[in-house]
Amino acid sequence: MGFWSNVRAVDPSQWRPPRWVAPLFGLAAIVLVPWVIVLVRMLPSHHRASNWDVAWGGFDVALAFLMLGVALAAWRRSPWLQSAATAAATLLFTDAWFDVLTSSGGSDRLVAIAEAVLVELPLALVCVLLARDTERRLVEPALARTDEDEPTPLRRAA
Repeated sequence: MGFWSNVRAVDPSQWRPPRWVAPLFGLAAIVLVPWVIVLVRMLPSHHRASNWDVAWGGFDVALAFLMLGVALAAWRRSPWLQSAATAAATLLFTDAWFDVLTSSGGSDRLVAIAEAVLVELPLALVCVLLARDTERRLVEPALARTDEDEPTPLRRAA
């Protein structure tokens, strides 16, 4: 049937990520604080960049593929909708952030803010809500199902 047809009932209160995940990402977050301070103090406010057009074009191509992925996952009622929508929301938020901050000012800045407020951020919010709804409708019921005849990973380990 597909990837998610193999999901077995697992008590969510018993599931834990690997022990190294929380310390690693906590440490990464802590290390980033002084790094951000160094960057803000040392980097110039203005910088000319080669391949600026290719960088933004490539970013928008990635965003277009993610939008297509969201559309296809929704059309196929695929559990991958959660991941595609989450990734699309992330890129949309990032696109809004960098469009506004890298605009040259004046009317360019107003256009960037308008696009962010009217298009990118609302669409990102729709993607976040789609991802949440997908999890609630597909993943949680799959975790709640029990099949007494087949051992789950927790029952095998016990």
